[in-house]
Amino acid sequence: MKVLLLGKNGQVGWELQRSLATLGEVTALDRSVDGELCGDLADVSGLRATIQRVAPDIIVNAAAYTAVDKAESDKDLALLINATAVQAIAEEASKLGSWFVHYSTDYVFDGNGTAAWQECDDVSPVNYYGLTKLKGEQAIAASGCKHLIMRTSWVFGARGNNFAKTMLRLAADRTELNVIADQVGAPTGADLIADVTVVAIRKALVDPEVAGIYHLAADGFTSWHEYASLVIEQGQASGVPMQVQKVNPIPTTQFPTPARRPLNSRLNTEKLRETFSIHLPDWRSGVTRMLKEVLEK
Repeated sequence: MKVLLLGKNGQVGWELQRSLATLGEVTALDRSVDGELCGDLADVSGLRATIQRVAPDIIVNAAAYTAVDKAESDKDLALLINATAVQAIAEEASKLGSWFVHYSTDYVFDGNGTAAWQECDDVSPVNYYGLTKLKGEQAIAASGCKHLIMRTSWVFGARGNNFAKTMLRLAADRTELNVIADQVGAPTGADLIADVTVVAIRKALVDPEVAGIYHLAADGFTSWHEYASLVIEQGQASGVPMQVQKVNPIPTTQFPTPARRPLNSRLNTEKLRETFSIHLPDWRSGVTRMLKEVLEK
């Protein structure tokens, strides 16, 4: 089994290098050119040539343009990476008869209400990043390739920067922190996403009828404020020096950004859990495990 992984150095891509190795031979690429292979999604022709050369049975795309605020002004590049390149990958996968696994986002929804979003709910992005991710999903469906699209939210990993590390850094220098309390979602570990991906691929290889869109997120939900409070509480318990005395909840309106954020990022994962017989752990367990690794360094 030949697997092509794009975006190997991102949070999810890093974990996928480990999990995908159980499936067979993995060619893992980042944005640089590796000999005659190109993993840069901004180079669509190079990307097509690479897929043709590798001729993988499975393509896993963990690369994306993820600078949500910058996408509002850097529209051409965001669209190129999140939609045009994705369309090219899907078309090449269709020609080869390969499976295409792609990651999308809760940002395809408008964030209204309090119910967890289902795969069949109407999409209506509130920012340009979300629109480009939606266009990528639509391009995959239009290509006719065998695919698994995993929408996820609030992704974190022990490797690289993340919200928890930012909170720990700020808590070390400031006596008060203001953290948004009206945006709700489920912090989801990159390691969980990688492991679930392989479970889904294994079933898809023997049952192509499972192709489609799935919501993949940790169980439960929280706000950024509650998330920050847990991080700081665990940091203090681990003896990390901190100046912070108060973590103040604030509404999104007090923290304006170039791109609007959806308030409701809850994802209904019932379809994923039932189709692939998967148990998804509570978001706190993944965050706690990540913090233990970060705080022990």
